[in-house]
Amino acid sequence: RTFAWLGRCRRLAKDFEKTVASAEAWVYIANIRLLTRRIARA
Repeated sequence: RTFAWLGRCRRLAKDFEKTVASAEAWVYIANIRLLTRRIARA
């Protein structure tokens, strides 16, 4: 499920990032967005 949720973020759907650190940062950003939406609904 988590990978499907992360797949909604267009930037993570393809391999745009050149460095691993940059790609990792975008994964963190996507997770933060996901969690803030869940908290806002609660």
